[in-house]
Amino acid sequence: MDNIIIADQETHFFNDVCTYFDHAAQFTKHDAGLLDQIKSCNSVYRFRFPIRKGNGFEVIDAWRVEHSHHQSPTKGGIRYSEMVNEDEVMALAALMTYKCAIVNVPFGGAKGGIKINPKNYTVQELENITRRYTVELIKKNFIGPSIDVPAPDYGSGEREMSWIADTYATMNPGQGDALGCVTGKPIALHGIAGRREATGRGVAIAVRECVNVGEDMQKIGLTAGLNGKKVIVQGLGNVGYYSAKFLTEFGATIVGLCEFEGAIYNEDGLDFDAVFQHRKATGSILGYAGATKEFTTSGEGLEQPCDILVPAALENQITIENVGRLQAKIIAEGANGPTTPEAEAVFYANGGIIIPDMYANAGGVTVSYFEWLKNLSHVSFGRMNRRFEENSNLNLVNMVEGITGVALSPLQRSTIIKGASELELVNSGLEDTMIRSYHEIRETYKNNPGIDTLRTAAFVGAINKIAVSYQNLGIWP
Repeated sequence: MDNIIIADQETHFFNDVCTYFDHAAQFTKHDAGLLDQIKSCNSVYRFRFPIRKGNGFEVIDAWRVEHSHHQSPTKGGIRYSEMVNEDEVMALAALMTYKCAIVNVPFGGAKGGIKINPKNYTVQELENITRRYTVELIKKNFIGPSIDVPAPDYGSGEREMSWIADTYATMNPGQGDALGCVTGKPIALHGIAGRREATGRGVAIAVRECVNVGEDMQKIGLTAGLNGKKVIVQGLGNVGYYSAKFLTEFGATIVGLCEFEGAIYNEDGLDFDAVFQHRKATGSILGYAGATKEFTTSGEGLEQPCDILVPAALENQITIENVGRLQAKIIAEGANGPTTPEAEAVFYANGGIIIPDMYANAGGVTVSYFEWLKNLSHVSFGRMNRRFEENSNLNLVNMVEGITGVALSPLQRSTIIKGASELELVNSGLEDTMIRSYHEIRETYKNNPGIDTLRTAAFVGAINKIAVSYQNLGIWP
């Protein structure tokens, strides 16, 4: 019986994604066979390999799933977690397909997983695991700048991506675009400015766009705008940290932070940077002097008073069991799949709004797309035109000053004259993508009375775009 329960727990995430898909598909007019093709995972590669650990050996389980080949290459992160399993990787790959379609990034969806807890391995062992994983992908043609392009995910980062890039380039001598085989690399290895914070920045922009629509906020009992909005963030990893940072910059107040060891709360606001440093020093967010309330579980922290809840940790954090106790009016899904379908139905029935993960956390893949373009073009954004823009702007300022007789201050001149850096261009592209995509989803939601949630609207838009891609390939009429 225990084995049956465990198996059931490990095989529901992909089913949840398919449930959302099937619900949205009824609002489209596509052939059943085409819908089945869009929904299914095209390629599932499960493999095992040994590594030397201490005086012995350990066998590592790993996966790479390519969900959809309607666009090439496929794209998706690699998760390092002892909780990872095939169902989870399939679900995340499917979400990547829909996510890319929603934000108009020309990739198919993919995902990878290595079943380890990185904390249990030395740096040398992690490098060996990462390089061997890459070799296995190369052997089966599951990686390449025009085939499948991994990126960081939970448990991995720039360091691991640099090992992947080096391994791939070593085994493909003479391939000029080799570094385009993976994104999320360090800047020194032809990564891109702004990639590290991109997902969190995207979440913050998504929240800002949602709350700026006064009509929608009035329906859920909130005022328009982020100023003064109280936010609880679950997870102080890369996504959670930068979500909190940019939401604060946009005017919100972080009142709660949740991690696996517990949660802290202060209705007057928390200094998330100070909490981050406290956790770095002590290993826990608990004991932070600025908190007025502490909880021994992350779940209790989610249930405290706030306007906006940002689950930015792992999937299945908001379920039918705890959704009724949430006090937030808006859930912005920084993590993949944090809300179960049953919980979402209850949250909407109670008058809330969920900004779906497929859109909310798409900032990472958007900037990964920019990095991939940079690697293929072999030139940094802004390098060709920055000085030209500055000289053109300088000539314009001088002309205007000469005509009007009004002299600008040095600060005003430098602000007007300045050409855009790579980071500024990346952030501009990300912001434009997130703004356009949100209002595209909202228009679908508002103009189709039968569509019940923003997630359903996002799925409908994604399905329609992917269907057009397949039809253009000549597979479906």
